[in-house]
Amino acid sequence: MLYFLPTPIGNLDDISKRCLDILNLCDIIICEDSRVTKSFIKLLNSRYNLDIKPSEFYSLHTHNESEFFAKFEVSKLIEKIVVYVSDAGMPCISDPGVSLVKFAQKNSINYEVLSGSNALLLAVAASGLVEKEFSFLGFLPNNGKDRDIALQNALNSPYPVVIYESPKRVFELITSVAKMEPNREIFAIKEATKRFETKFKDRAQNLAIKLKNANLKGEWCVVIAASNIINQEKITISDIDELDISPKQKAKLLSKLTGKRVKEIYNQLTNQN
Repeated sequence: MLYFLPTPIGNLDDISKRCLDILNLCDIIICEDSRVTKSFIKLLNSRYNLDIKPSEFYSLHTHNESEFFAKFEVSKLIEKIVVYVSDAGMPCISDPGVSLVKFAQKNSINYEVLSGSNALLLAVAASGLVEKEFSFLGFLPNNGKDRDIALQNALNSPYPVVIYESPKRVFELITSVAKMEPNREIFAIKEATKRFETKFKDRAQNLAIKLKNANLKGEWCVVIAASNIINQEKITISDIDELDISPKQKAKLLSKLTGKRVKEIYNQLTNQN
């Protein structure tokens, strides 16, 4: 049987009794980084007087998926108690565990996902910006045009948008929003559930000033308020296709609407003619 177990995102006491019971019985642990997971197991054994002793550890991450699934024996998922844990938080949310879910489904393997700590939902609940719908984008591209396009799409969303961000890029993220839409409301939380958890909520231009000299260490979750321009009639791809303008201009407009590269769209348009 395969179990996907959420791990605490900062506070060790957030682990559930059910997770502890399964860990105490498991034969195999699949994880992102075995060093991180072994340290985590050591802390649990010490804190809760347990004797968690899996016989095998396997690493599964974005760089070894093909190799992992080519070698891992499917029979182990049937005959043994196998646990997948992410480094922190809910498995399969911006996490390679999703590939293991697909593998289990493809091979008709029974699996169960337990509920638990999740930075995404914690930030949504704490933000005061989400009443119902929201969009989750995970981590944006690190830099370059892809990042600019992703951020513009986020700002165009009719729903609040949730983004994970590293301490190295969070200030750049906020200042970028401040330049594009200085009055857009933003909620940001760092080190969620930890001793030095800190929350920020302000308009982008004000938040950029606050973060300039702040301690940015720790993982961040950012919630950007929905675009106010949600009741206007939306421009569609068909609307742009019908415009009597040059392919180059049309490609630029379609790029902003779809997020695709201008050159790719331009080539498609010219090949059609």
